[in-house]
Amino acid sequence: MVWVHPKKNLGQHFLRDRGIAHKVALSLTGTGYGSVLEIGPGTGILTEFLLERNFADLKVIEIDNESVHFLKEKYPALREIIRGDFLKMNIGEYFDGNICIAGNFPYNISSQILFKVLENRDKIVEVCGMFQKEVAERICSPPGSRAYGILSVFLQAFYNAEYLFTVPEHVFSPPPKVKSGVVRLTRNATKDLGVDEDLFTRVVKAGFAQRRKKLRNSIRSAFKLQHENCEYFNLRPEQLSVGMFIDLTNWIEKNRI
Repeated sequence: MVWVHPKKNLGQHFLRDRGIAHKVALSLTGTGYGSVLEIGPGTGILTEFLLERNFADLKVIEIDNESVHFLKEKYPALREIIRGDFLKMNIGEYFDGNICIAGNFPYNISSQILFKVLENRDKIVEVCGMFQKEVAERICSPPGSRAYGILSVFLQAFYNAEYLFTVPEHVFSPPPKVKSGVVRLTRNATKDLGVDEDLFTRVVKAGFAQRRKKLRNSIRSAFKLQHENCEYFNLRPEQLSVGMFIDLTNWIEKNRI
């Protein structure tokens, strides 16, 4: 079977380096889950090495019909190839227990994938895969760094984030214009933030909406407050840890009009 890349216009760059694919597959810890879902396997270069890991349940989800047909022929050992869009997927319909999400994630929907992970954090205990390097750094950056932002806070509230290694442009087809980074997220012990999560989301977004300004300015613009004696108001948003954002949210809850 002669294979061409049918998804070149779907925002995905296909990994060609088997060594890197193997390294990604080995980065899955296998701890706390027996099921793995690979997103957007394309030609299956990562799938091959995930199959070698002998997980109890490996499924892939692929939106492109030609890729689905190819994968069925090349990997008959795959338990299930789901034809569909991960962003619209009801994960509970396919998995009973905890799962890991893996993949060379399409750059154009990587943030949306991560927000869906957050929505399903009680089931998704690990995420391991490749992102645009800028996004990978944003995921893992600690407070005080330039890359630390909204995505960092939301993910690090519920996951431990590790930047594993950088992947150069030339190992993809077609080559992207930027480097990639492999990240591993593992679920932490936090079950509940202890705050109104909708308000927490609003506070974090409001803070980073004007990230060069002190929080006094951005929070005042977003909320009507009884007074402004919060200890964090003289700081900029990137200086606040997840715990400090939780404290700020609780303070706003008590002091907004």
